[in-house]
Amino acid sequence: MPVPPSKKVYQLASVEAERAAEHKRYLEFLRLPAMSSGLYVLEAGAEDQQQPHAEDEIYYVLRGYGRMRVASEDFAVLPGQLIFVPAKVEHRFHSIREQLELLVVFAPAESSLNS
Repeated sequence: MPVPPSKKVYQLASVEAERAAEHKRYLEFLRLPAMSSGLYVLEAGAEDQQQPHAEDEIYYVLRGYGRMRVASEDFAVLPGQLIFVPAKVEHRFHSIREQLELLVVFAPAESSLNS
């Protein structure tokens, strides 16, 4: 059985500060075999370069405004939304009007990390 992470509580401000200091769009802060989680930030006007993942994922929109395409569906992205993207489905954020800050959860853990 995997050993659970020693840290149980994460402060969003600390995760964001570490992500910014490392100049990354995505910072993973939790990894277990069954799941991984990270913070993904896209600036206004940014181009989302991600490719489909081998894992299911959920995005929780913390801040910002834009749009997202999942397969052939296109919709507004607003704070408070939970967005599910099935494994291997093409998806991308676009038309970002205000910096998007997203909590991302992969299940099982993401097999390749995005920068």
